[in-house]
Amino acid sequence: MTRTERSPCAATFEELDALTLYGLLRLRVDVFVVEQACRYAELDGRDSDPATVHMWLEGDAPDRPVAYLRVLDEPEGCARIGHVAVARDARGAGLAAQLLEAALSRIGDRPCVLDAQSHLVGYYERFGFIATGPEFVEDGIPHVPMRREPRPAAGQGRAARSSSTGLRRPV
Repeated sequence: MTRTERSPCAATFEELDALTLYGLLRLRVDVFVVEQACRYAELDGRDSDPATVHMWLEGDAPDRPVAYLRVLDEPEGCARIGHVAVARDARGAGLAAQLLEAALSRIGDRPCVLDAQSHLVGYYERFGFIATGPEFVEDGIPHVPMRREPRPAAGQGRAARSSSTGLRRPV
């Protein structure tokens, strides 16, 4: 599938209409519960937090989003990206990258964390995330905690060591 540019949508729980919320939750269940065969409570109580921002790319109808993620506020002041999902028939078009870029732009100069499925560590490194701890298993799937620090102002470059290669690269 070729890369498709769509305008990202963003809303808090209070701003979501019922049909859109249904579509977002259905996409998450389709990917995480059905496709990945994870038996867990998908509704974790954080979706309705007033600071949580749901971001998605619309499909052919409001109840058929093609990509989704949410941005949470963590107690220590950083943002957390989670529940990154792309509909099976929409994968390979760069939709997750487009949504991640929009989320990181929205997060701005705050640090950001996520728990990447282990096979996606290299993917998230492309966005400036680095592994911050050992692999762990959640719901039967290996994950790696990752963090992205705010970008330095122009002319204040620094280098970070890539967790997968051990080589230093600009951040």
